[in-house]
Amino acid sequence: MNDNRATNAPSPLLALHQRLQGDTPVLSAWIGQDPHAASTLGRLPFDAISFDLQHSRLDLADAVLGIALAAAVGQPAVVRIPVGEFQTASRVLDAGAAGVIAPMINGADDARALVRFCKYPPLGERSFGAYAALGLSGLDRSTFLAGSNRAVQVFAMVETRAALDALDEILAVEGIDGVFVGPADLSIALSDGQAIDPDSEAVQAALQHVVARARAANKVAGAYAVSGEWAARAARAGMRFLAISSDSLLMAAGARQVLAQARAAA
Repeated sequence: MNDNRATNAPSPLLALHQRLQGDTPVLSAWIGQDPHAASTLGRLPFDAISFDLQHSRLDLADAVLGIALAAAVGQPAVVRIPVGEFQTASRVLDAGAAGVIAPMINGADDARALVRFCKYPPLGERSFGAYAALGLSGLDRSTFLAGSNRAVQVFAMVETRAALDALDEILAVEGIDGVFVGPADLSIALSDGQAIDPDSEAVQAALQHVVARARAANKVAGAYAVSGEWAARAARAGMRFLAISSDSLLMAAGARQVLAQARAAA
């Protein structure tokens, strides 16, 4: 059995924060096409399951289903919300998400607005309606409320020049637990719209800068990785939370391998 789902493991809602305190990077699957993929990917040795509501066909109902399916196999769920839909952050957290990734957080004001929807007072203004999260936590209401602000992980995406310029101010916002780099969009921004190149020197230098500033703030640096190889390089650079590939890309890669094997034998 995978250690992540051992009988003495923390509940899925609390597991993400605990895993981020460890010495090894937290590796998450990335789902954007079918929430049911959580039932399969969650049985592999990932450390979390992330659902994308920004660039995918998934909607809120899919995310709620996916969170439950991830929890059923012992995995914490993270949800990337659409741009500016901070109310969606509150709803997926009530459904039991252990973390939220918010795109286009370009300054401290954006970060503070995000925290208001994700954290309970005194850090934020999230109202209490944790209809599924409370059950997933395994805690009584008072204990859940007391620990939720620490357990729930809130990631501000860094994908623009403005976000890089305001990085220290974003990291300084209490309630922001980390930053999450979107390397494709960051490459577009840093090339003034000329290229999509997550491997460019400019992006790689930005990643090093993000890691250094997150460490200085004692917060988490993370990123989306299109491949395992890219994730490994980012982990060596100090990234601690990495979402890898996607359900559709993994399906295509598996299909190519099976077809190649079949045609080689024909």
